[in-house]
Amino acid sequence: VQLQASGGGLVQAGGSLTLSCAASGRSFSNSIMGWFRRAPGKDREFVAAISSSGGDTVYGDSVKGRFTISRDNAKNTVYLLMNNLKPDDTAVYYCAADSEDLGLMRIIGAGKWDIEYDYWGPGTLVTVSS
Repeated sequence: VQLQASGGGLVQAGGSLTLSCAASGRSFSNSIMGWFRRAPGKDREFVAAISSSGGDTVYGDSVKGRFTISRDNAKNTVYLLMNNLKPDDTAVYYCAADSEDLGLMRIIGAGKWDIEYDYWGPGTLVTVSS
């Protein structure tokens, strides 16, 4: 099982990037998919998660209104559209998948905690210049 994130790079503040995470080895159509990030010298931070159907999403406070998570289950891929990027968004971005969506995202905000996830990709670097 592999999760491979791509789309990172260097962008100026105010710009946009779209990250992709392609999964292989098994279908994740029944899994919550999420994005986390780790900035230099900081702990890993939750960014966004999406339910298995794509009908529910949850975001970290620092990215609400700027980032949008989506998925294409036919392609086994999850996306993260990042708009109005800020230097504080500079980090390595990781995609992750849990084993099974239990339908708790709308109830308790499932997807926000890294302990929920069983599969992790190696990350892609996003650098935002001021």
